[in-house]
Amino acid sequence: MLGAIVGDIVGSVYEWHNIKTKDFPLFREDCFFTDDTVMTCAVAEAVMNGGNRDDFVNAMKKYGRMYPDADYGGRFGSWLASDDTKPYNSFGNGSAMRVSPCAWVMNCGFTARTGLWPANGRNMAQLSAEVTHNHPEGIKGAMATADAIFLCRYYFGGYYGDYERPINDDPAECKKRIKEHIEAEYKYDLSRTLDEIRPTYQFNETCQDTVPQAIIAFLESNDFEDAIRNAISLGGDSDTLAAITGSIAEAAYGIPGWIKDKAYSYLDETLKDVLRRWDELVAPIYRK
Repeated sequence: MLGAIVGDIVGSVYEWHNIKTKDFPLFREDCFFTDDTVMTCAVAEAVMNGGNRDDFVNAMKKYGRMYPDADYGGRFGSWLASDDTKPYNSFGNGSAMRVSPCAWVMNCGFTARTGLWPANGRNMAQLSAEVTHNHPEGIKGAMATADAIFLCRYYFGGYYGDYERPINDDPAECKKRIKEHIEAEYKYDLSRTLDEIRPTYQFNETCQDTVPQAIIAFLESNDFEDAIRNAISLGGDSDTLAAITGSIAEAAYGIPGWIKDKAYSYLDETLKDVLRRWDELVAPIYRK
């Protein structure tokens, strides 16, 4: 889930000052974490607490109130501040930017043995969206992102291959299978290239106009840093776009140590503690 946080921090300074190039300093002194990071940590805590509906509601409200100035969307901010726990039919991209912890508790080994999707993490991914973003597009954006992360872990992790030969040494084949699944399952159009999207792409906070672009930014990438640069270069809702792309790219490539260290330097102790607990309690079990 650190990939989402990296993307958020890198994209924070470009959300309202879009750039249409990959040539920019990856981290600037004025970078900062936003609601994308706060809610990713909230989802992680909810997963560690059991991943039930109340766990997601309680964690989101807890962290949202701890960080009231993290630049939440209008309706989500009102939901955080209220005592209401009902969803409000949102299809904003917030459901997708925060979902990554759910995808990391989906069991690759189970799928390799049975050929079935692991229900635990997928159910959590859906719940993490539904507590606020219960519009079909809001759920779809979160689920597509979670599936992309899981399939990166599965294919790039060497769990699946023809005649028992893993395909993780063939990134193009891994990405081809991920693309085919997302297009078939979620009907997203992933056929356009970044060069085709970039000239006319504008700020958009919906799942349906953020998640496909974020996935394409990953599909065209060569490594983790390149994926983040691809996402930022599109413009739009830069921090959230890069958070979604970063969450997927982490599962495929991992994150270079220097990028991890730099991202941590922008976080406070409360958020670092969530990441430490995640690494201690969850990551060792679902390392692949």
